[in-house]
Amino acid sequence: MDRLNNTIRPYAWGSRTALPALLGTPATGEPQAELWMGAHPGAPSTVHREGGPQTLDAVIDADPEGELGAAVVERFGPTLPFLLKVLAAGEPLSLQVHPDLDQARAGFADEESRGVPIDAPYRNYKDANHKPELICALEDAGGREFEGLCGFRAPDETARLLESLAVPALAPLVEILRSKPEEEALREALTLVLTTDPAAVRTTVAETTAALERAAADPHGDLPAEIHSALGSYAALGRAFPDDPGVIAALLLNHVRLQPGEALYLGAGIPHAYLSGIGVELMANSDNVLRCGLTPKHVDVPELLRIVHFRSTDPGVLRPVPVPGSDGEELYPTPIDEFRLSRYLLDSGSRRVPTTTPQILLCTEGTAVLTEEDGASLTLRRGESAFIPAQGTNLLVAGAPGEARSTVFRATVSLT
Repeated sequence: MDRLNNTIRPYAWGSRTALPALLGTPATGEPQAELWMGAHPGAPSTVHREGGPQTLDAVIDADPEGELGAAVVERFGPTLPFLLKVLAAGEPLSLQVHPDLDQARAGFADEESRGVPIDAPYRNYKDANHKPELICALEDAGGREFEGLCGFRAPDETARLLESLAVPALAPLVEILRSKPEEEALREALTLVLTTDPAAVRTTVAETTAALERAAADPHGDLPAEIHSALGSYAALGRAFPDDPGVIAALLLNHVRLQPGEALYLGAGIPHAYLSGIGVELMANSDNVLRCGLTPKHVDVPELLRIVHFRSTDPGVLRPVPVPGSDGEELYPTPIDEFRLSRYLLDSGSRRVPTTTPQILLCTEGTAVLTEEDGASLTLRRGESAFIPAQGTNLLVAGAPGEARSTVFRATVSLT
């Protein structure tokens, strides 16, 4: 077992209070957006091994099979296949999509062959991997809900929303959404939004934001309850990004609120954005993002339109399900092998955690005590984590004495 020392990424959208509250550290007044746990070269965790502190990626590079296990190396290669984070959004993240594996490999190879610098602000592909991800909401000390946008709403429902706002500039979108087959309608609508003359965007966003505020204040509106409840959030985007066509693009997407313990899975090509709240995020070990709004960063419209899946989707809120034959493990099912997220709710006694695969254990509530078969133990307080190499033995995890309940998330891979 190795206690992880982790890096906090201070992105501008980060909350100033959520991560300090989780970690029990003083707030600095600066945004703290993401706590990274893993071996991603952008911010690898540090472990204390013989000879002193070492980065986790260097430890794995030195002995891939010893740390990851032969089966994982054969299946995924000699690197940890996933990256675990705690994400704390004080402001909206960019509206974005991720490529699938073939698209990432092709895009990365193309930019490499053209000599695009890896750190260029206009580069799309930072690596050759895909980036499916899972976000699980945590309870926020400030009482903020976890809010996000996820996938396209059905075109007829979005047309109803846009028409109800009575903003003339939105009329062409309504016509497209009502008159075309779904895939064509969504493609043409997003293309129109992202290619609108910048001089017209500010006026459209201002008029739309004012209309959203009026509609949100009207309790007798005729929109479905789930759409009406999102109007205030859409309006907030307009106030925060008055020159950004992403505000209008956001209206094409489902708005989602997650209760603590609920999760979303986001596969390739699904447009999404996180608006507020704190959550455990698990993803394939990649940093490939194509943005489509709510950001001052580079937006490559042609490449984005090639990657997006133009179909309406149900956000599909996930809730944990018991793992048959396990000792209290609850799984968030996803159709991906590079990562697997589960949790243990510890109220009394200990639970057996298999260690046949490499994993990271993260305590998000109370205090957890990890004990190996030889009696060695490690205590994790809230916000602390540990790396467990593939060992083939059982590890015991229990709440500390006096704790009413502790929660431990388990991030690993799936070999089934």
